[in-house]
Amino acid sequence: MADWTETYRPHTLSEVRGNDKARDAFAEWARSWDDHREAVVLHGSPGVGKTSAAHALANDMGWETVELNASDQRTADVIERYAGRAARNATLGGSAAGGGAAGGDTASRQLVILDEADNIHGNYDRGGASAITELVKESGQPIVLIANDYYDMSRGLRDATQEVEFRDVSARSIVPVLRDICRKEGIEFESDALSEIAERNRGDLRGAVNDLQAAAEGRDAITVDDVVTGDRDKALGLFPFLDAVLKEESAEEALQSAYAVDETPDDLTKWIENNVLDVYDSREAVRAYDSLANADVWLGRVRATQNYTYWRYATDNAAAGVAAARDETKGGWTRYGRPQFWSSSDATADKVVGQIAAASGCSVATARREVLPFLQTITHHCKPREPTVAMAAAYDLDEAGVAFVTGSGESTNKVESIVEDAQALRDERMEDNADGAFAASPGRRNGDAANERSDSDTEGGGNRGITGGDASGNGTDSTETDGDASGDDETGDDGQAGLGDFV
Repeated sequence: MADWTETYRPHTLSEVRGNDKARDAFAEWARSWDDHREAVVLHGSPGVGKTSAAHALANDMGWETVELNASDQRTADVIERYAGRAARNATLGGSAAGGGAAGGDTASRQLVILDEADNIHGNYDRGGASAITELVKESGQPIVLIANDYYDMSRGLRDATQEVEFRDVSARSIVPVLRDICRKEGIEFESDALSEIAERNRGDLRGAVNDLQAAAEGRDAITVDDVVTGDRDKALGLFPFLDAVLKEESAEEALQSAYAVDETPDDLTKWIENNVLDVYDSREAVRAYDSLANADVWLGRVRATQNYTYWRYATDNAAAGVAAARDETKGGWTRYGRPQFWSSSDATADKVVGQIAAASGCSVATARREVLPFLQTITHHCKPREPTVAMAAAYDLDEAGVAFVTGSGESTNKVESIVEDAQALRDERMEDNADGAFAASPGRRNGDAANERSDSDTEGGGNRGITGGDASGNGTDSTETDGDASGDDETGDDGQAGLGDFV
């Protein structure tokens, strides 16, 4: 029996089920590609139709496809040989894809599809991630990257692409697909059987089709008793979890959703806290933050006692408490932001907070907990630019440090220029504060400090004395200028003329 997931793969975007907004955004990306010429990332849980949508789009646009998937070796050389050639406007046969790059004949374009772009790692894929980042920046052809977890991709690659999120397909959208397949295969069915398959797959359309085919094997009809597929025990994704807590579900249902997410209560609390203001109004947010504060208290007890039974109380407050703070269900789509985690193994994070602590005169813990979040807020994606440059100069941050704090790509021109401007600002401030301490005077041009003292005493009117101070204790030969017209310099037998100006 043929694989039904391939047999009934959608041939046009209009046949893609359950992700209407993502489908429309993807189509708009393709129609306007000549205007922006950026690659796009389709991300979401496995089985929601990302790769199918890419091929369907190519059919709609009349584009050829070049696909490199996870089963292929994806070193820098392989990516350049196959995907790179296509992306740089050459067909696999070596001839130019005329008109595509110029925007005249869109049918001559090739859609480069790279599956599992978030899963390129290790020696086997040596250089693959950087090769893809370079590819999307130079491409003369449209590129689609497929990823399950958007944030497992490098920051530089995320910054260089557009993104379209495919959400889990609801059971309500899966059932019509299963019904159509049964009718085309001539298989009778009970509606409850199809609903059971859809519910047990929890949004995985491909898994539902596979389960339908398994249930129909050797049968002319499917009943509920024939549906023997077990619960896949699929972990709930973070974004559906946030929808459940912040928008859709009751306190009890939100708590059950928290138990279905493969994350610790500590991390779930951070996710909720980072996104609650994007959904709740001010009154709801006040109540939500009360619950989050209680969750944080319980998390503190876990850390202090290592008694992880307290986690359940943190989860109660973070999930059920925040959901109960909502006055009503929320609609629409929200772009959830990833909270900043500071792993002890993150060398860049440790280096940055160390520099902040040293420059600010505070502890590393205070720099990490209080100063860094403030800097991240006011310099997000390097906007506005002037405070970002000032921050980079104040803490002497390199490109990796600026990228970490701002959330921008380390390899972007924007970050590079900010680091350059910050260094120029540091040099300027150093020169201003030095007040000419590093300027070579005629008497010191050859390192002859004695000449300078002699010239200064002889001429009696140098400008390198300490003004307005008490120099009486600096030596028997010293003189003091109190802002009067005499202009006498203070010089000492130790040759430290003008040192006070620099200090």
